[in-house]
Amino acid sequence: QVQLVESGGGLVQSGGSLRLSCAASGITFRIYVMGWYRQAPGEQRELVATITGGGATNYTDSVKGRFTISRDNAKNTVDLQMNSLKLEDTAVYYCNCRFVSINYWGKGTLVTVSS
Repeated sequence: QVQLVESGGGLVQSGGSLRLSCAASGITFRIYVMGWYRQAPGEQRELVATITGGGATNYTDSVKGRFTISRDNAKNTVDLQMNSLKLEDTAVYYCNCRFVSINYWGKGTLVTVSS
């Protein structure tokens, strides 16, 4: 059974930092592209960042230079370090793993940025 369990969300002031973590089980972790997506209230879910098994990364423009995605293939974890957080970063953040047409999602963790 595949499980993706996110942790690390919470309330933070604008300009602050948070680190999200996702623990994966039930998959051959290293072959999956891991990603973080987010969904703000009333908005569609959007890509934040992805990382391949080899460590190649991709970021949406709005988080470039502020967020860093990383993974540990030995521990089956993927992290998202979020710095210089802005009000518009408030959303539920979801962990995702993808291999060809196979997609799995975590249940999400809420990040709230306050002024």
